[in-house]
Amino acid sequence: MSELIAIIDYNMCNLRSVEKSFRKFNCQIITTNDIKIISKADKIILPGVGSFKDGMKELRKLHLIDTLNESVIRDKKPFLGICLGMQLIAKRGQENGETNGIGWIDADVVRFNLNDNQKNLKVPHVGWNSVKYKKNCLLYNDIPDNSDFYFVHSYHYKVHEDITTGETKHGEVFTSSIQKNNIFGFQFHPEKSQAMGLKIISNFLNL
Repeated sequence: MSELIAIIDYNMCNLRSVEKSFRKFNCQIITTNDIKIISKADKIILPGVGSFKDGMKELRKLHLIDTLNESVIRDKKPFLGICLGMQLIAKRGQENGETNGIGWIDADVVRFNLNDNQKNLKVPHVGWNSVKYKKNCLLYNDIPDNSDFYFVHSYHYKVHEDITTGETKHGEVFTSSIQKNNIFGFQFHPEKSQAMGLKIISNFLNL
């Protein structure tokens, strides 16, 4: 029997593109916010688009935080956070006032701070940009350094521990991917990043 992969539905994005990209690999995947199903899953994905504050509000409303802590921190199940899903596992987010996150990663989620010489750059950061590897990460296996991935975001990690696996420049250099033990996160969208993004998904499924 194949592993069960749970995509967390907490009302923060259209999940069809994420689910569709995983289904290319004929895996057993379910999009859900059912605590019992999530607890039985072998791997967990937290996607998301939108504000940090709203994301945390929805996770609390659905009583998902304790379940995520038990599955990912206690039981060490592989976890993949995508875009807002990566941001929410930080300690704090600064969007619309400071909000506490799930707290697995010692990081703040801060807005891009572009200077007057960078007026040609836009916030949100939308489009293709390269990722420079900072350390080995299993999810980058067989993907060349400086490959391009697709981004859509106005906020990014300011990390206070050594877990950065990739960096990207948009005016400033920011952390675009992380790994801490069984926890993986990407600020970009693998599901929208064509062949390189699908390879990340394949690598995650093969952990």
